[in-house]
Amino acid sequence: MGADERAEAGEIHSLDAAAPGPAPEGHSLDGHSLEALSARIHARHRDLIKVQKPHVAVANLARIIAAALKLSNRQGFHAMTLRQLAAESGLSMGGLYSYLDSKDTLLLMILGEVSHAVEAALGNAPEAVRADPVAHLNWLIAAHVQLSEAMHPWFVFAYMEAKAFPPEARKRAVDSERLTERIFADVIAEGMRQGVFVAEDPLFAAALIKPLLQDWYVKRSKYRARGIDAQAYAAQVTRFVAGALAVRTV
Repeated sequence: MGADERAEAGEIHSLDAAAPGPAPEGHSLDGHSLEALSARIHARHRDLIKVQKPHVAVANLARIIAAALKLSNRQGFHAMTLRQLAAESGLSMGGLYSYLDSKDTLLLMILGEVSHAVEAALGNAPEAVRADPVAHLNWLIAAHVQLSEAMHPWFVFAYMEAKAFPPEARKRAVDSERLTERIFADVIAEGMRQGVFVAEDPLFAAALIKPLLQDWYVKRSKYRARGIDAQAYAAQVTRFVAGALAVRTV
């Protein structure tokens, strides 16, 4: 991925994004700070991480991840070396190896957290919202946009680096994208059963919605230059999708 395309995605100045605006009902963004995400990564990879004290391990994981995302945004994850990562994070090479044994391990840690965050966020709609397919679809769109705003550097990383992923990481990224599409497709299918949506193929309709969601975090600077924030973008996508799926009356 070239430097111009990385610039279009937005420079990564801070891993704790600026306030992304109110979250949809039932969806909190409080757990998506760099520290909170690093704590969850630590909990899932304790068997690999050699540092015993959790608070030390989580703090250093946050430094490593912040450095990796910064370097990837600047030059690409594939071109980044572990020595550069150690220098950027302020750790020695020995210290770095206390947390990971290779770049691929770090890559899987980051992708795994993005996948877990998306699955948890999109599966958290309130019961009252789930009962109404229109409200549920609107909620999913808003939740995804707000999550990608809160985790912007992580989402940009997963999108920009995908072509260079090794097989296991590529499979994980593809599985995560398919899961997102399936969540949207299930809601569209339910709307079709209730007679409030029309579509030839719910999964194909969901696959068309996904690039609209990706465009926010990949080309966020373009929309911000037009005065469009995350809430406004989600509202525009919601109206567009509603028009595409609306039941036509003769």
